[in-house]
Amino acid sequence: MTSRHPDLEAEQAYFDLAHACLDMARERATMATSVFRTGRGGTTQARFEREAMLEATLARLTKLNIGDRSLVFGRIDPAGTGERFYIGRVGLWDADHDPILVDWRAPVAEPFYRATGREPLGLERRRHFASRGSTLLGIEDEFFGEKAAIGLDLADRDFDGSGGSSGDGRLDGRPGSGALIASLEAARTGRLSDIVSTIQSEQDRVIRSEMPGVVVVQGGPGTGKTVVALHRAAYLLYTHRFPLESQGVLVVGPNRLFLAYIEQVLPSLGEAGVEQAVLADLLSPAVRVAGLDSEAVGRIKGDPRMAGVLRRAVRDRRRPLRSDLNVGYQLQRLHLTVEQSAEIVAEVSRRVRKHNAGRRLVEEAFFAALAGSARHGADPAEVRESISDHLEVREALEWMWPVLTPAHLVNDLYGSKALLRSAAGSRLSDDEAELLHRPRAGHASEVTWSFQDVPVLDEARALLGYRPGHREEDAVLTYGHIVVDEAQDLSPMELRMIARRSLNGSMTVVGDIAQATGSWAHDDWESVLEGLPDRRPPRRVELTLGYRIPAPAMALANRVLPYASPGAVPPSTVRTVGDEPRIVACGAAAAAMGDPAAASRDVSALGETLAEVIAQEREEVGEGNVAVIVPDSLHEPLRAELAGRSVVFGGPGRSGLEQQVTLVPVRLVKGLEVDAAVVVEPARIVAEECQGVRSLYVALTRATRRITVVHAEPLPEVLAQPYAAA
Repeated sequence: MTSRHPDLEAEQAYFDLAHACLDMARERATMATSVFRTGRGGTTQARFEREAMLEATLARLTKLNIGDRSLVFGRIDPAGTGERFYIGRVGLWDADHDPILVDWRAPVAEPFYRATGREPLGLERRRHFASRGSTLLGIEDEFFGEKAAIGLDLADRDFDGSGGSSGDGRLDGRPGSGALIASLEAARTGRLSDIVSTIQSEQDRVIRSEMPGVVVVQGGPGTGKTVVALHRAAYLLYTHRFPLESQGVLVVGPNRLFLAYIEQVLPSLGEAGVEQAVLADLLSPAVRVAGLDSEAVGRIKGDPRMAGVLRRAVRDRRRPLRSDLNVGYQLQRLHLTVEQSAEIVAEVSRRVRKHNAGRRLVEEAFFAALAGSARHGADPAEVRESISDHLEVREALEWMWPVLTPAHLVNDLYGSKALLRSAAGSRLSDDEAELLHRPRAGHASEVTWSFQDVPVLDEARALLGYRPGHREEDAVLTYGHIVVDEAQDLSPMELRMIARRSLNGSMTVVGDIAQATGSWAHDDWESVLEGLPDRRPPRRVELTLGYRIPAPAMALANRVLPYASPGAVPPSTVRTVGDEPRIVACGAAAAAMGDPAAASRDVSALGETLAEVIAQEREEVGEGNVAVIVPDSLHEPLRAELAGRSVVFGGPGRSGLEQQVTLVPVRLVKGLEVDAAVVVEPARIVAEECQGVRSLYVALTRATRRITVVHAEPLPEVLAQPYAAA
């Protein structure tokens, strides 16, 4: 039966009060910013304080601008106290400074996310609200202890304006399951949303875990590991505002499509100052990065041996003169022998840690040696001022100890087989060194680097250090906390790059070993941790509940899991009901099963079937979105086929999934979630990707509602049974 919750009107009144307090807080913050902006003059200290207050007020105003997101989403009633605390997106107070709303990150709000029937954490009731704007739509109650039995008569009420309870303080075995299921079944928008109102207990334990050290979060598809990591960043900024606000928080994602997908989560939680980046963004803006290397080349560039190769490459650029230097000075000639130049290079090499910092010391010793060769001695400073702009002097210094940018060093290294052989030494085989060779660009600024070059360039920057006069440009920013998503795909060199930016070793690292698909895919977390800070023992957490994927779709993906990651345990799915997966063979394949090669070439027939499937999926999901996931080799042919059939679709871009239907290469789909996924030619995905079975597992676990497999080629063995072609 369905009935109106008896507290609906009273709680609506509280909603009205909370929204009135929000409006009042916004007005006060807006007025304060006007005052701070108009105030001028005064001492330096006064101006500094005014700027700091303005910055803090603007940050508060940002947090208060919540848009159409829910302001209030819960209430907790501690047992035997008569108190109640309303939990919301921000903390609010009334005109008398009495608390109206508790920020979800405050310690008092923790029982809202953690309490269970066995561990009620002092609660007698937890209440979840469903709302649209300032309008309260529904109430869901959970009772604990003695009052748990009272809630049993509400158990059959729906969530629209009603409530429900189970005897152990949980609904359907999980806190706030009515609100949770409602949020899970909502149509996707192409952007990841926050889960602040439906955080589950195991997720909350990750979010609120202590800041120091490295936290590793292993989570299967749909367990919410990405959004949990982002909420953890917001929680840490709230709890450790000082020092994190000045030290900074960095979120590292695998690609820009992924960053576009997650970019709204932290601003929706009131934290707009967190830097979100791919690794290429952490290099100098002058470095252009695009494209990917082959798997073989990518493996070498990601190998930790490359750090040794670069160290030797830097040493190889510190050289004695090839012949004695003679340079005119006043009425005499000054001399620097090859032996003297070798002694200078050797001595400075012993003294400096960063290459570019040694140039000043080389110059001092260089001009001192020249001055010492004068007939009656000379002042090194006068010698320097007189001859430093002579061409032979500049050439000698550049030969002995050049000032280098990372791009110059690596451009020269890749462009010279002799330099590669010398730097590689016994670290790389001749064949491996040969793979790194490419024609040298005339100037490093002309090079467009691959994404696999990024950690190589960063390693070079770490070895070279600041150039004289370019300290700010060459600086490596560090952060008080770093969140790394999809960490299971990072190469050792990429992990070194991230670790280099950790100020104190505080990191949250999330991923799924079963979804490791890169050329440096890891088989366990031990190999990932080897490249991260180890100031404290790492803490490991596994998320075991899957929220995104319905059970029937998960059953299909679980057929692939044993091949993708032997021994891996799939997450338990919360959504036990859902649409059955479909396997659709295109007409050409059904008619030409005896000639798979001919069927695979018939892109036209595949496009025709795919256009029909897309139309069906759009009808099924209504306003939801559809991702068509394809192997790289079919991306352009199918783009042309679908466009020729007047199918309206978009592609992945910097702004995310551009339209309701998006054609996405399988290598870019990791981390995304959509209402319906159409996986095209799984056999090609398995054959073409370096971790093909894992890539297929990723593709099969993107959909929140429907999954369809379309193929012309025979299915890979892991999918051939038990589903029949439609």
